[in-house]
Amino acid sequence: MSKYKKDKTTEEKIMEAARKVFVRKGMYGARMQDIADEAGINKALVHYYFKNKQKLFEEIFMEAAGKLFPRVNAIFISEEPLFAKIEKFCEEYISVVLANPYLPLFVLNEMNQDPVYFFNKLWSGKQRPNPQKFLEQIQEEVNKGTIKNFSPLQLLMNLLSLTIFPFIGKPIFQMTLGIDELQFRMFMEQRKKEIPKFIIDAIKK
Repeated sequence: MSKYKKDKTTEEKIMEAARKVFVRKGMYGARMQDIADEAGINKALVHYYFKNKQKLFEEIFMEAAGKLFPRVNAIFISEEPLFAKIEKFCEEYISVVLANPYLPLFVLNEMNQDPVYFFNKLWSGKQRPNPQKFLEQIQEEVNKGTIKNFSPLQLLMNLLSLTIFPFIGKPIFQMTLGIDELQFRMFMEQRKKEIPKFIIDAIKK
Protein backbone atom coordinates (compact mmCIF):
# COMPACT_ATOMS: atom_id res chain seq x y z
CA MET A 1 0.00 0.00 0.00
CA SER A 2 1.29 3.44 -0.86
CA LYS A 3 2.39 5.67 1.99
CA TYR A 4 0.83 8.63 0.14
CA LYS A 5 -2.77 9.71 0.17
CA LYS A 6 -4.01 11.67 -2.83
CA ASP A 7 -5.51 15.09 -2.32
CA LYS A 8 -6.59 17.78 -4.76
CA THR A 9 -4.28 20.43 -3.32
CA THR A 10 -1.14 18.39 -4.00
CA GLU A 11 -2.41 17.32 -7.42
CA GLU A 12 -3.04 20.93 -8.43
CA LYS A 13 0.36 21.93 -7.04
CA ILE A 14 2.00 19.34 -9.29
CA MET A 15 -0.01 20.46 -12.31
CA GLU A 16 0.82 24.12 -11.71
CA ALA A 17 4.51 23.24 -11.48
CA ALA A 18 4.26 21.11 -14.62
CA ARG A 19 2.62 23.96 -16.56
CA LYS A 20 5.57 26.21 -15.74
CA VAL A 21 8.16 23.55 -16.61
CA PHE A 22 6.45 22.59 -19.87
CA VAL A 23 6.26 26.25 -20.89
CA ARG A 24 9.99 26.68 -20.20
CA LYS A 25 11.30 23.38 -21.54
CA GLY A 26 8.55 21.83 -23.67
CA MET A 27 7.25 18.27 -23.44
CA TYR A 28 10.51 16.60 -24.46
CA GLY A 29 12.90 18.82 -22.53
CA ALA A 30 11.03 18.57 -19.23
CA ARG A 31 11.82 15.89 -16.65
CA MET A 32 9.72 14.62 -13.78
CA GLN A 33 12.52 15.74 -11.45
CA ASP A 34 12.19 19.29 -12.85
CA ILE A 35 8.48 19.22 -12.04
CA ALA A 36 9.11 17.86 -8.55
CA ASP A 37 11.71 20.57 -7.88
CA GLU A 38 9.34 23.28 -9.13
CA ALA A 39 6.56 21.96 -6.87
CA GLY A 40 8.92 21.58 -3.90
CA ILE A 41 8.10 17.88 -3.41
CA ASN A 42 9.91 14.61 -4.08
CA LYS A 43 9.74 12.86 -7.44
CA ALA A 44 8.11 9.73 -5.98
CA LEU A 45 5.10 11.81 -5.00
CA VAL A 46 4.82 13.20 -8.54
CA HIS A 47 4.85 9.63 -9.91
CA TYR A 48 2.21 8.62 -7.38
CA TYR A 49 -0.19 11.20 -8.78
CA PHE A 50 0.86 10.86 -12.42
CA LYS A 51 2.34 7.59 -13.69
CA ASN A 52 4.70 9.27 -16.15
CA LYS A 53 5.47 12.54 -17.87
CA GLN A 54 3.28 11.70 -20.87
CA LYS A 55 0.21 11.21 -18.67
CA LEU A 56 0.87 14.46 -16.85
CA PHE A 57 1.40 16.33 -20.08
CA GLU A 58 -1.80 14.93 -21.59
CA GLU A 59 -3.73 16.07 -18.52
CA ILE A 60 -2.39 19.60 -18.87
CA PHE A 61 -2.89 19.59 -22.63
CA MET A 62 -6.53 18.55 -22.30
CA GLU A 63 -7.05 21.28 -19.73
CA ALA A 64 -5.57 23.91 -22.07
CA ALA A 65 -7.47 22.55 -25.09
CA GLY A 66 -10.64 22.77 -23.02
CA LYS A 67 -10.06 26.51 -22.74
CA LEU A 68 -9.19 27.10 -26.39
CA PHE A 69 -11.67 25.11 -28.46
CA PRO A 70 -14.90 26.28 -26.78
CA ARG A 71 -13.78 29.89 -27.32
CA VAL A 72 -13.04 29.22 -30.99
CA ASN A 73 -16.40 27.51 -31.44
CA ALA A 74 -18.22 30.39 -29.74
CA ILE A 75 -16.66 32.75 -32.28
CA PHE A 76 -17.60 30.54 -35.23
CA ILE A 77 -21.27 30.24 -34.24
CA SER A 78 -21.80 33.80 -32.98
CA GLU A 79 -23.96 36.38 -34.76
CA GLU A 80 -21.16 38.92 -34.95
CA PRO A 81 -20.01 40.48 -38.25
CA LEU A 82 -17.36 38.62 -40.25
CA PHE A 83 -14.54 41.10 -39.64
CA ALA A 84 -15.21 41.08 -35.89
CA LYS A 85 -14.98 37.27 -35.89
CA ILE A 86 -11.63 37.36 -37.66
CA GLU A 87 -10.31 39.85 -35.09
CA LYS A 88 -11.64 37.85 -32.13
CA PHE A 89 -10.28 34.56 -33.46
CA CYS A 90 -6.74 35.98 -33.63
CA GLU A 91 -7.06 37.53 -30.18
CA GLU A 92 -8.37 34.36 -28.50
CA TYR A 93 -6.12 31.85 -30.24
CA ILE A 94 -2.88 33.76 -29.74
CA SER A 95 -3.72 34.61 -26.10
CA VAL A 96 -4.39 30.98 -25.16
CA VAL A 97 -1.36 29.59 -26.99
CA LEU A 98 0.97 32.23 -25.53
CA ALA A 99 -0.13 30.95 -22.12
CA ASN A 100 0.16 27.31 -23.28
CA PRO A 101 2.90 27.31 -25.97
CA TYR A 102 3.20 23.52 -26.03
CA LEU A 103 -0.28 23.15 -27.60
CA PRO A 104 0.50 23.36 -31.36
CA LEU A 105 3.55 21.08 -31.36
CA PHE A 106 1.82 18.50 -29.20
CA VAL A 107 -1.21 18.45 -31.51
CA LEU A 108 1.07 18.13 -34.55
CA ASN A 109 3.01 15.26 -33.01
CA GLU A 110 -0.09 13.35 -31.90
CA MET A 111 -1.81 13.83 -35.27
CA ASN A 112 1.21 12.37 -37.05
CA GLN A 113 1.17 9.30 -34.82
CA ASP A 114 -2.54 8.40 -34.73
CA PRO A 115 -4.92 11.20 -35.79
CA VAL A 116 -8.13 9.19 -35.39
CA TYR A 117 -7.32 8.11 -31.83
CA PHE A 118 -6.09 11.57 -30.88
CA PHE A 119 -9.14 13.48 -32.08
CA ASN A 120 -11.58 10.91 -30.68
CA LYS A 121 -9.88 11.37 -27.31
CA LEU A 122 -9.72 15.13 -27.65
CA TRP A 123 -13.40 15.52 -28.52
CA SER A 124 -14.70 12.80 -26.19
CA GLY A 125 -17.77 14.26 -24.49
CA LYS A 126 -17.00 17.71 -25.85
CA GLN A 127 -18.43 19.84 -28.61
CA ARG A 128 -16.16 19.88 -31.63
CA PRO A 129 -15.35 23.22 -33.24
CA ASN A 130 -17.75 23.67 -36.14
CA PRO A 131 -16.67 26.31 -38.67
CA GLN A 132 -19.63 25.66 -40.99
CA LYS A 133 -21.52 28.82 -40.01
CA PHE A 134 -18.34 30.86 -40.37
CA LEU A 135 -17.77 29.46 -43.88
CA GLU A 136 -21.40 30.18 -44.84
CA GLN A 137 -21.04 33.73 -43.51
CA ILE A 138 -17.99 34.28 -45.71
CA GLN A 139 -19.94 33.06 -48.75
CA GLU A 140 -22.86 35.35 -47.87
CA GLU A 141 -20.53 38.36 -47.79
CA VAL A 142 -19.12 37.32 -51.17
CA ASN A 143 -22.65 37.03 -52.59
CA LYS A 144 -23.59 40.47 -51.22
CA GLY A 145 -20.47 41.96 -52.77
CA THR A 146 -19.09 43.30 -49.49
CA ILE A 147 -15.89 41.27 -49.88
CA LYS A 148 -14.00 39.96 -52.89
CA ASN A 149 -14.83 36.64 -54.51
CA PHE A 150 -12.79 34.56 -52.13
CA SER A 151 -13.06 30.84 -51.32
CA PRO A 152 -14.42 30.49 -47.75
CA LEU A 153 -12.24 27.45 -47.14
CA GLN A 154 -9.13 29.24 -48.40
CA LEU A 155 -9.86 32.18 -46.11
CA LEU A 156 -10.28 29.86 -43.11
CA MET A 157 -7.05 28.04 -43.95
CA ASN A 158 -5.21 31.36 -44.27
CA LEU A 159 -6.54 32.47 -40.89
CA LEU A 160 -5.45 29.23 -39.22
CA SER A 161 -2.05 29.17 -40.92
CA LEU A 162 -1.16 32.74 -40.03
CA THR A 163 -2.00 32.21 -36.36
CA ILE A 164 -0.68 28.67 -35.85
CA PHE A 165 2.56 28.55 -37.86
CA PRO A 166 4.57 31.13 -35.85
CA PHE A 167 4.23 28.93 -32.77
CA ILE A 168 5.31 25.83 -34.67
CA GLY A 169 8.15 27.69 -36.38
CA LYS A 170 9.25 29.47 -33.20
CA PRO A 171 12.63 27.64 -32.94
CA ILE A 172 13.44 28.63 -36.54
CA PHE A 173 12.72 32.29 -35.85
CA GLN A 174 14.70 32.23 -32.64
CA MET A 175 17.77 30.54 -34.13
CA THR A 176 17.91 32.31 -37.49
CA LEU A 177 16.79 35.77 -36.39
CA GLY A 178 18.14 35.81 -32.85
CA ILE A 179 14.71 36.42 -31.32
CA ASP A 180 14.53 35.72 -27.59
CA GLU A 181 11.46 34.65 -25.62
CA LEU A 182 10.38 38.16 -24.68
CA GLN A 183 10.77 39.41 -28.24
CA PHE A 184 8.76 36.46 -29.56
CA ARG A 185 5.91 37.16 -27.14
CA MET A 186 5.88 40.84 -28.09
CA PHE A 187 5.89 39.84 -31.77
CA MET A 188 2.89 37.55 -31.23
CA GLU A 189 1.03 40.23 -29.29
CA GLN A 190 1.45 42.48 -32.31
CA ARG A 191 0.13 39.70 -34.58
CA LYS A 192 -3.21 39.84 -32.76
CA LYS A 193 -3.75 43.08 -34.70
CA GLU A 194 -1.55 42.47 -37.74
CA ILE A 195 -3.18 39.21 -38.89
CA PRO A 196 -6.81 40.44 -38.99
CA LYS A 197 -5.70 43.70 -40.61
CA PHE A 198 -3.79 41.76 -43.29
CA ILE A 199 -6.71 39.43 -44.01
CA ILE A 200 -9.43 42.10 -43.90
CA ASP A 201 -7.44 44.43 -46.17
CA ALA A 202 -6.97 41.55 -48.60
CA ILE A 203 -10.65 40.60 -48.89
CA LYS A 204 -12.66 43.80 -48.46
CA LYS A 205 -13.75 45.81 -51.49
